[in-house]
Amino acid sequence: MKKLKTKLLTLASILIALLTIPYYIDAQEITRQEYIERFAPIAKQKMREYRIPSSISLAQGLLESGSGNSRLAREANNHFGIKCHREWTGETFLYDDDTKNECFRKYLSPEESYHDHSLFLIQRPRYAELFKLDILDYNGWAHGLKQAGYATSPNYAQHLIRVIEENRLYLVDQEVVNEHLVIAKVLIQHQEKPDVKQMNRNFQKFSEAPYQRTIYLNNKKLFVFARTNDSWFSIAKDFDMKMMRLLKINDHDNHNHQLCEGSMVYLQCKRARSAEKPHHVQHGESLHSIAQLYGVRLRNLARNNGIHKNSQLNAGEVIKLK
Repeated sequence: MKKLKTKLLTLASILIALLTIPYYIDAQEITRQEYIERFAPIAKQKMREYRIPSSISLAQGLLESGSGNSRLAREANNHFGIKCHREWTGETFLYDDDTKNECFRKYLSPEESYHDHSLFLIQRPRYAELFKLDILDYNGWAHGLKQAGYATSPNYAQHLIRVIEENRLYLVDQEVVNEHLVIAKVLIQHQEKPDVKQMNRNFQKFSEAPYQRTIYLNNKKLFVFARTNDSWFSIAKDFDMKMMRLLKINDHDNHNHQLCEGSMVYLQCKRARSAEKPHHVQHGESLHSIAQLYGVRLRNLARNNGIHKNSQLNAGEVIKLK
């Protein structure tokens, strides 16, 4: 009887051990590096689709989900701590956060969580200013998220920046920007003359946009090439922008300026300078055409060279870009 009891206890111990093996396997924590390797492709895709830096998405995912190890991430696939809110009609998950049993969104997969995170940011007006920032400005995005109230932690921005810099997530952003290097033919238009001059320059393809338009990157700013029969109104409409803002971005005072096929039309405010070498003026160029070519604001280019923005330029003249 004693031997039988001992055997039963031994069998019970073995059974318990076997039953707990899956638990320990499942409970094994994911490292930061494993998390980045798994979710970087998803973050990069969301950067292409919604212009949210992948470094920011990954850093938020790492922080909010504890590198995918939090209960919210494991049981609800929620990697960004997004709560239910009124508009949510999907599954929910009760979880203790600021208060007990708060309602969080539950997803079928982490990929769905990443997609909903993108929609969460682009559909809320309080985050609109973030999309005006340079796509590589992760510092600005981090501070902007905190100011817009994404998290209650007073050091949220610093935490995000630390995660990005410790794991060099900014390189993931750069990968997206540098994915497609294309050769584009730029038509440089003189302001006062209808004729154009063609030049070859390398521009980085950023993404495909609606209405079969391709967006390019120049001096860290997004632009498109005008197509046949394009107008300021048609481009503004395609990108859901106000026409007067589009004109201002491109240093024009009114919409009467006719667009020619191949003209560069910026979708973001140009920069104050360019890191490129000084430009040697070619016949027929104007200060405005040079400003467009290098993605520099016309007033800054004029000020930096000590000339008026409508000054007549001579071939061979040197224009400083820095």
